[in-house]
Amino acid sequence: AFGVVYLVIAGRLMLLATMTPDAPVHYLDPGEQVSHARPDILDRAGNVLATDINVQSLYAEPNKIYDVDEVIEDITSVFPKLDVSDLRAKLTSGKQFVWIKREITPSEKAELHSLGIAGVGFLEENKRAYPAGAITSHVLGYVNIDNQGIAGFEKHLDDGWLGALHQAGLARNEALEPVRLSLDLRAQHAMRDELLNSMDKFKAKAAAGAVMDVHTGELLALVSLPDFDPERPVDALEPERINRMTTGVFELGSAFKAFTTAMALDTGRIGISSTFDARKPIRVGGSTIGDYHAENRIMTVEDIYIHSSNIGTARMALAVGVPGHKDFLRKLGFFDRMTTELPESGAPIIPNPWREVSTMTIAFGHGMSIAPIQAVAAGAALINGGKLIPPTFMPRSQEGAETLAHQVIRPDTSDKMRYLMRLNVVKGTAKKADVPGYYVGGKTGTAEKVVDGRYSGKKVLTTFLSTFPTTDPKYLVFVMLDEPQGLKETHGYRTSGWNVAPTAANIISRVAPILGVVPDMQPVESEELLSVSY
Repeated sequence: AFGVVYLVIAGRLMLLATMTPDAPVHYLDPGEQVSHARPDILDRAGNVLATDINVQSLYAEPNKIYDVDEVIEDITSVFPKLDVSDLRAKLTSGKQFVWIKREITPSEKAELHSLGIAGVGFLEENKRAYPAGAITSHVLGYVNIDNQGIAGFEKHLDDGWLGALHQAGLARNEALEPVRLSLDLRAQHAMRDELLNSMDKFKAKAAAGAVMDVHTGELLALVSLPDFDPERPVDALEPERINRMTTGVFELGSAFKAFTTAMALDTGRIGISSTFDARKPIRVGGSTIGDYHAENRIMTVEDIYIHSSNIGTARMALAVGVPGHKDFLRKLGFFDRMTTELPESGAPIIPNPWREVSTMTIAFGHGMSIAPIQAVAAGAALINGGKLIPPTFMPRSQEGAETLAHQVIRPDTSDKMRYLMRLNVVKGTAKKADVPGYYVGGKTGTAEKVVDGRYSGKKVLTTFLSTFPTTDPKYLVFVMLDEPQGLKETHGYRTSGWNVAPTAANIISRVAPILGVVPDMQPVESEELLSVSY
């Protein structure tokens, strides 16, 4: 009889050992509810841009509470703004763990502790802090109450290795290795400060800009205004606070002519001294393509560039042809969404169908919208020897960039573009962008904004795509103002030569010394200022 009993018990134990529960239940203890730890984020010089700090949070264990009314009365005596009905629902849920209030102050903790409430406790959590505040907000993004990245570079971390660690139940309280970005906080501050000044001066609704190393693709600064405090992420949801550099897409106006000119020169059939007829406006269907300041003459490519002729640029594009134009813009990446470490990115708006008139208008910056970050990457290729390098917010060596680069124009075409960009600052529409000693070059752009499906004559977007020094390009600077107004000192003009060009000059004069670019102050003849071997 005893043997039979032991056999039954042994058999039952074996059966239970081999069974798998239909719905395994794992009860989290309070320590497992703590928000995730995150690594510090540093700029290229080691300045802390984001870090975790320890804060206290209040929790309850409803299954250990016997007098709910008394507990509610005690808690609301310290936190009178808590929703009583919601609090009662939590405390009567019978759960093992519920949050009552996250991130309380030391004085609030001391007051609650002195009440000695049974079934209520405190946990030390991780809270994200951003010492630079709004200065780097559009790059870093922000986190939620559980310290999980939901925008910007913070989300990039969670989408990558950090999210995998957290899912594995690791990296909750551990000190993680810091992550270093390519940003220079000093350059970032200088650009933001100058953009804020220009927004205020020209009564613009928004502004944006970036500084990129043309040989590595590293972004040293990226600003979009209005920005927000990353410790108040609710503000980031306001429509006007989007990241205009990566998420917004815009028609860039005449700044786009730099790409059209490079395309024409790169064919080998068109040179700087080649001529195009700009004596009369071009009639296309029911529209007319004219020049803002008409020269009414046959113009060389050099003249077309520095006088920003729409007619001449359209004829250059027609000389290349629609298929060649589309292929060149596709090669520059303008047909695809730009990919960086920031998850937020805008898709370009491309005409469909693409007709001959599309090529003519896109040639001078109307009819196709791209994200400014795409113009930054493609603009760098125009002056770095013709190599399109993906932009990055992470440190990258020039050797590493070479492995990612694609040759999009010939080196001699790049030399010609450096010459034309410098010429435009010395003699053309961008004279106010000149900074002594830095040989600034670039292309200005003023685009009428589309309002209710029509181009508005009252609202413009101004841009400036620039580089310095053109003798040996190191950095590209992009500046944009949304709806700047004309002033008395600009004679009522609101075009880019009067606002974004001087803004870029102010940025370059502050950023160049920070980045270690030494000005060349040797006296030279005016023609030597244009010296670029091509």
